[in-house]
Amino acid sequence: MSLDKAHHYQTLAKHFQSISHFEHLSALGDWDQATMMPIGGGEARGAAMAELATHIHNLKTAPMLADTIKEAQQEALTAEQQANLREMNYQYLQANAVPADLVKAKTKAAYRCEQAWREQRKHNDWQGFKPNLETLMSLVKEEATIRAQTLGVSPYDALLDKFEPGMTTAKIEHIFGQLKSWLPSLIQQVQAKQISEPRYGIPAATASDQALLGRDVMETLGFDFNHGRLDISSHPFCGGVSSDVRLTTRYDEADFTSGLMGIIHETGHAKYEQGLPLAWRGQPAGLARSMALHESQSLFCEMQIGRGASFLKLIQPLLKQRLGCQLSHQQLTNIYTRVSPGHIRVDADEVTYPCHILLRFEAEKSLVSGELAVADLPDFWSAQMQELLGINTDGDYKNGCMQDIHWAVGELGYFPSYTLGAMYAAQFKQAMEQRLGSVEQAIETGKLSDVMTWLEANVWSKGSLLSIDELMIQATGETLNPIHFKHHLENRYL
Repeated sequence: MSLDKAHHYQTLAKHFQSISHFEHLSALGDWDQATMMPIGGGEARGAAMAELATHIHNLKTAPMLADTIKEAQQEALTAEQQANLREMNYQYLQANAVPADLVKAKTKAAYRCEQAWREQRKHNDWQGFKPNLETLMSLVKEEATIRAQTLGVSPYDALLDKFEPGMTTAKIEHIFGQLKSWLPSLIQQVQAKQISEPRYGIPAATASDQALLGRDVMETLGFDFNHGRLDISSHPFCGGVSSDVRLTTRYDEADFTSGLMGIIHETGHAKYEQGLPLAWRGQPAGLARSMALHESQSLFCEMQIGRGASFLKLIQPLLKQRLGCQLSHQQLTNIYTRVSPGHIRVDADEVTYPCHILLRFEAEKSLVSGELAVADLPDFWSAQMQELLGINTDGDYKNGCMQDIHWAVGELGYFPSYTLGAMYAAQFKQAMEQRLGSVEQAIETGKLSDVMTWLEANVWSKGSLLSIDELMIQATGETLNPIHFKHHLENRYL
């Protein structure tokens, strides 16, 4: 399409390309402060990142955008350009919902809170963490209120929409209500079934050896090290940008199983990022569709593939080579499918994992509405953990309400994405197997690449060109259907 026929759209494309460049630097700044930056650099880095966030916000709210978007909507655009324009407008509306001074203040508070949280969590220091969290939570609630007024939704819905466009509290309550109707009994059934199964000791392994193993497994999954790297952080994450993906994990030298599965999980995120449509890099349509879809890819990699018997058999020689691990693939399968309620979300098995999200969803709703004060969060947490998983966290803040980085950086509304993502992942597997046959058999017969090719064709390459419902219908024949998650758990564990 020539410039003179769609010059308003072309003006927008150039503008959003510029935004993308600044967001690239912001993403690398986030990665660096979590992995490499000395703790003494925190205050200066927070100020710099707040300035950068303000600049990006100003670009997304530039006065010319409203009229230019309206003019572009009247131009003769391709279907993909129309999708890109839709995403530009979404970003513009989201950014205009929040004033620049609040963006700057929240960014500074988030950096201050997260930097302190790293040490405070190590020392179980709730009293030190609480004032920072109260300050940050006040700004989050202010943001939620302003967004809600602008977008015409409830405050918590406004936060959900940042991560999962179109998602509402009511929809999640309905989906999670179905989950709660069968999950407790399933947990009991699986634990009863596994009670007589043997338990195996985990060999010790140095962090450096685990890192070498992690790289081997990432290569097995097809991670492109020319466009990414693996490092260590307090909380595992996948950051950076599609052309330069930054993964992190953490290692327990007494138990390699957690760090390895964390790497597999983050590699799922990374494969999605590296598979996003190259032709739309730097444009809103080239970004991931939503965080639930992002989590579906990490959970597909970890749960659907990584904890399956065939994949564990595939990587068992690598464990023997790198760690001297003598566990058989069947013993590894037993370890990685053991259902046992625990304190830590990121280490949870896939059957009890949703309980951790149910807790956080209820906490976030109450924090945003004001029904729950930050000071009362530990007691709320302990009561919910006792009810959902039979675990007492009284006084254990680092393994309780301080365990996640999300609230320490002011990200409320994200947690539901994990369980929604698990549901999407199960639905993708069901649809994939209709086309390819058993995923386990594909891996067993050396066709793991076929699994990745299906994901690339049906999920990664779509970017944000489609709505989530359009993508799910094209890929699976229906919108999100939680029944596939139930069937997946029953088939694997019962």
